[in-house]
Amino acid sequence: MRIASVPLDLEGLLSELSGRSDEWGGLPPEAMIGHVNLRVANLAETESFYASVLGFDIIARYESQALFVSAGGYHGHVGLNTWDGVDAPPPPSGSIGLRYFDVRLPNTVELDRVTKQVRDAGVTLEETPAGVLVHDPCANALLLTTSAHVMTPTQKGLSDERG
Repeated sequence: MRIASVPLDLEGLLSELSGRSDEWGGLPPEAMIGHVNLRVANLAETESFYASVLGFDIIARYESQALFVSAGGYHGHVGLNTWDGVDAPPPPSGSIGLRYFDVRLPNTVELDRVTKQVRDAGVTLEETPAGVLVHDPCANALLLTTSAHVMTPTQKGLSDERG
């Protein structure tokens, strides 16, 4: 697999909106995103969390700058990178960005197993009606769940946190 970082064609992307007047209302609740890229400060610490605590498989590395992990043999569910800088602080509270993402487990037995691993690793977690909310070492929020849930930003744990 060849991985590269190339500049985004922002003008080309924005030209897709030319002539449109409708406002975007967000993704529908049933939408599924198969891959996310997360900004991290420390790749080794974050790798330990995703691989050792959560149980993701390491799929690929991009030198010492990025790591791709997944489950079930997929080519990469979560990308982790230090492209904003090693040891960069998390974005400030209230800034635009990803608040959390779901890690959907196949059943409650698996959810309970992973939740126990998180507890045993000393990671703080919060039980919510939608699932178990945890934060990786770089403050990215994950909702461990067995099905699709939509949590509003005002629910505890998500209103003031960047993920």
